[in-house]
Amino acid sequence: MINRILIRMKVVQLLYSYLLTRNDFHIAQPFEKDTRDNRFAYETYLSVLKLILELSGYQRVGESGVMRQSLSSERTDKLATMLAKSLATDTELRDAIAKSSDRLIDFSSRINDIYQKIIASTVYNDFSKKRKKDLEMEVNLWTVLLDTVVAKNDGMIELCRKSDNFTLNGFNLGVELVKTTLSAFNDHRSSSANARAALETSLEKAYELYHLLLLLPVEITKMQFQRLEAAKSKYMPTSEDLNPNTRFVDNIFVQLMKDSADMEKYLKAHPINFENDYFNVKRMLDDVLASDIYKEYMEAPSTDRSADCELWRKLMKNVILPSDALAEMLESSSVYWNDDLDIMGTFALKTIRQSASSEGEIKLLPKFKDRDDEEFGTLLFTDTISNRETYRSYIDKFIDAKQWDTDRLAFMDIVIMMVAISELLNFPAIPIPVTLNEYIEIANSYSTPRSGQFVNGMLYSIINYLKSEGKLLKD
Repeated sequence: MINRILIRMKVVQLLYSYLLTRNDFHIAQPFEKDTRDNRFAYETYLSVLKLILELSGYQRVGESGVMRQSLSSERTDKLATMLAKSLATDTELRDAIAKSSDRLIDFSSRINDIYQKIIASTVYNDFSKKRKKDLEMEVNLWTVLLDTVVAKNDGMIELCRKSDNFTLNGFNLGVELVKTTLSAFNDHRSSSANARAALETSLEKAYELYHLLLLLPVEITKMQFQRLEAAKSKYMPTSEDLNPNTRFVDNIFVQLMKDSADMEKYLKAHPINFENDYFNVKRMLDDVLASDIYKEYMEAPSTDRSADCELWRKLMKNVILPSDALAEMLESSSVYWNDDLDIMGTFALKTIRQSASSEGEIKLLPKFKDRDDEEFGTLLFTDTISNRETYRSYIDKFIDAKQWDTDRLAFMDIVIMMVAISELLNFPAIPIPVTLNEYIEIANSYSTPRSGQFVNGMLYSIINYLKSEGKLLKD
């Protein structure tokens, strides 16, 4: 089972990587050098972005500059792409258009003509036939349309010439700036989507590790059975070779795991094998056979289901989980698993212990306890990304510049606190002390030696502030 402790850890790790490497989407700012070309380039830039929204069925509403779709517009169905929807809700673009509204070029008289040319274009027809469209396809569509339809429309050029700042070079520069902005927006959204996908993959790999750990007793036992069978075929087998003690290979827990319907169902969808791990499995078997746990089990007067399960619980806890062989196997198989081992090992031990006291076949733990846990990681991740500037402002508010150099703060500490703030504000059922303890522990494990104390003090200050502002209502 994947619990919230592991989910929090994964969210922090992947957000840290994402925020270090992201390519943010930003509306371009006016050029520093005030030339006629630059002034008209920026005028064209905002005007063309506004034109894209209007071609997609969006219009400005009121003085706020909010862009809303006109439901009666045919363009709503044809060009209301994900890109247009995202641009229409972008605060930075909305504010830039509102502030510059008196200087923007009015293309309204050409919209129908441009729209008809877009719909009739080959690139749009090819795009419309695609069953599954993504943001990259939409950016490519608009890039081609800007080059072949918008920038080459004579009526648009005539409207642009009415501006006192008009230059043909400025017009072309403005169109190129639009293309750059759309491309950067695609990079940002794709990076965010990839990070969310990596989070899902990481959690799936953790659940795979749970199954792998429970399959290790089966694989280790199989290897021991093969050894016993090979010993019978030696040139001069001993009596012990011909009549070995098979208690270990006949272990009831191993047989139950082999027959588990839950395990069989999982393996059909997620095949796991140990073909490339022969030597590590051999090392683990040798460690098992050399252990006092194994010797006591083999020398016991009798055994039963409970004793057989207890054998593997003890071997897993004391021999297999701490072994270098397992660490090497996991390191070579998945970049995620070494960090997941403690938690998934705990759940593997829990499953073995439950098997000892139950009857019938072994029931494996579900991937998540419930729907809330299943959605927890994605909600935490996406909210932190969406509100990271706000959450960072809460952090900056309480950094003592005399004690802490803000430019030298561990970035991991910042990420940990942003995720913690997201959890405090968006998950009312989680008590504040639980959130505090979890993220302090993550700071102690993944950041600097002083991070736990620093995060603790900062979060207490932020919690008190959020309560005083009425933004945090739980105790």
